[in-house]
Amino acid sequence: MIRTLGLMLLDPETENDIASELCKLLGRAILPVGQLDRPGAAARGFGTAFFFTELVTATDGRQLVREYLLTADAITRAPYGEIGVRPSVTEPPGAASDGILLADFAAQWVRWPEVGLAAMLAKDLHEYAGDRGWQWRTQPVTDAVAAPADAVARIGTAPASAFVLALGVATDGSRPLEVVIERLVRDGDDIRVTTELPDGYVGAPVFGVEETAGGDLGVHCLGLVLPGGGGGHRVATFDRIRAVLAAVSPGA
Repeated sequence: MIRTLGLMLLDPETENDIASELCKLLGRAILPVGQLDRPGAAARGFGTAFFFTELVTATDGRQLVREYLLTADAITRAPYGEIGVRPSVTEPPGAASDGILLADFAAQWVRWPEVGLAAMLAKDLHEYAGDRGWQWRTQPVTDAVAAPADAVARIGTAPASAFVLALGVATDGSRPLEVVIERLVRDGDDIRVTTELPDGYVGAPVFGVEETAGGDLGVHCLGLVLPGGGGGHRVATFDRIRAVLAAVSPGA
């Protein structure tokens, strides 16, 4: 394995092992998103969203867990949107519908176009499920897995291994769980995946690997995929994501 400035460029066997583990550990963190012009119309502008939990400090000093659904702002701008409900992320089996259709889709999210982020408090999704007799069974990306600011700052200009966990778009319109292994680099103030990703990947979480002080491999969720351009994709990194989420996470 080759050390870079923080993140690592891994050998192919290790990359494949990590990709497989991400599917197992966080495959139920992600949901498909599609945009529609009207109910019943063909979906367009496909993307991926993922559950993220962070610790917030209440006004009385207690530590509380706040859960969001995060995605890219670019896939939340249509008149209507559908958040897909995968069978593996709900219980009991067969109780949930295939998707949640939302009118005035942009208004359902808090959006920061300057970061490229859109966030929805997950409590609304839990209430939606509870009203219909089912519940979510997810594996959110946790605050501990999300990259701290110093890990983002250590990303250098040399290519490092990147793993994108997403729901692609198959020819029959289904949204299969996929993980692609790409390369990640620093480009000035931005972090970029260097390859154009398939349809459905915008909004998906991006992971990288660092060596820990003990010599083990530590996996970080670096942020989420933004729309492509210039032969790759910018990443909305978690240092920027945390900074704007603080505005909607006041002490409770």
